[in-house]
Amino acid sequence: MQESTDIYDVIIIGGGPAGLTAGQYASRAKLKTVILDKSATAGALAYSSKIENYPGLTHPVPGKELLDIMRNQATEFGAEYVKTQVVGVNLSDEIKEAITMDRAYSGKTMIIATGSMGRKPGIKGEGEYLGRGVSYCAICDAAFYRGLPVCVIGNSEEAVKEAGVLTRFASTVYLISPTAKLHVEDHPALQEPNLKALSGYIVTSIEGSDLVEKIKMLDPDKKEMELALAGVFVYLHGNKPVVDFLYGAIQTGEDGGIPVNNLMETSVPGVFAAGDVTCTEVRQVVVAASNGCLAALSAEKYIYKRKRLKSDWAK
Repeated sequence: MQESTDIYDVIIIGGGPAGLTAGQYASRAKLKTVILDKSATAGALAYSSKIENYPGLTHPVPGKELLDIMRNQATEFGAEYVKTQVVGVNLSDEIKEAITMDRAYSGKTMIIATGSMGRKPGIKGEGEYLGRGVSYCAICDAAFYRGLPVCVIGNSEEAVKEAGVLTRFASTVYLISPTAKLHVEDHPALQEPNLKALSGYIVTSIEGSDLVEKIKMLDPDKKEMELALAGVFVYLHGNKPVVDFLYGAIQTGEDGGIPVNNLMETSVPGVFAAGDVTCTEVRQVVVAASNGCLAALSAEKYIYKRKRLKSDWAK
């Protein structure tokens, strides 16, 4: 893994409305800012087919379009946007680190805005075989399955992209969608000769001995069938805060969310959280965006040791 040579003022983990708004405000404040986003299409807003209650909209727009606008605003103000998956953090020192498969990003502050589409293991055997054939990260683990059959469970664009990564290593990749249609049906990965899409199939169990050996699932007619596999990559979404990559580095509540005060400060000085990952009771785009704004202003206050928030850098 490449070590970081740059020290950012603000590292933002997550590219939803909270993270992108934080990116806008931080970069507009002339803070060196990087947004680390697992996927531009994986969050709750990206899945929304129509948004019409966000202030300033004159007509309904798809959630993905609104995200694109927010992302462009952040990058036009100077934020760096990187598509990458954060797999760990180091928050014990004054300089914080976000660790990806490629490199470590170092920063004076960090804003966690990873949302709440995580889930606990829900398929029989999923938790039991985690790390022994079950994975949530194709980029991390694809090389372990060179020449072996695997499956990806999910219907999102993220699932399709990860299946595409796996086609470069696995002998066969089965893309198993629980719905009749994929969230995206024209992705280039779907044309790979060793990718086989199975729509309308429900995986009921993951089985094996020491390692994963097969899955059982119901076909669209509810008939049970088995599929011999060496690896199972799960991309199903739930409503749990996405905090697994923190490994306990920050205090979390009983609901799994990250507790914050009114300035979005977490239990670790210099680390802030914003949006649904804080388990806010009202999960709306406007709330997430306002959280992101506060987190960025608080990061600026922390860096410059201000007594009060500074909110306008216009000339």
